[in-house]
Amino acid sequence: MDISILLRNTEAKMQASVEALKKELTTIRTGHAAPALVEHIKVEYAGVPTPLIQIAGVSAPAASLLVIQPWDKSSLHSIEKAILKSDLGLNPVSDGNVLRINIPALSEERRQELVKVVRARVEKERVIIRNLRRETMDELRKLEKDKEMSQDEMKRTLDQLQKITDKFIAFAEQTGQNKEIEIEEV
Repeated sequence: MDISILLRNTEAKMQASVEALKKELTTIRTGHAAPALVEHIKVEYAGVPTPLIQIAGVSAPAASLLVIQPWDKSSLHSIEKAILKSDLGLNPVSDGNVLRINIPALSEERRQELVKVVRARVEKERVIIRNLRRETMDELRKLEKDKEMSQDEMKRTLDQLQKITDKFIAFAEQTGQNKEIEIEEV
């Protein structure tokens, strides 16, 4: 096996993992309205759980307001029900054509809870990245054992792997810090 391919594959997996973290953190509510807050919510549509973004347009015309315009008016009630069932604590108001959601300011207590959620998710990401590193290290050790690479090459490769790992852990931590700053803004 080519070592550079192994490292590139590991780096790609770490990159995908950090991207998933970024996407997940956009769903954590701050005091600002953002369409990403509700786009992922699954709505029962034609008997199939469907992401909200696939059945409605979501916009944020003001800093504390989301407007959801379903493409099929008959799905309005299902969308409203799905939002109420989500753990976001949002209360949509329907006028028969669109849903409006006022995003209330966060209390200090809720901000602290959200910061804890962000930190826990970032820690989970660190574990995922370290597990990817461990899997790659196991493959490298197998290559060394099978005499497909020298000890010197193994040491250089492990150093490269550690640098890649450190880079993605730093990305994850920075993403978490940015989200914490966003949550703390009043």
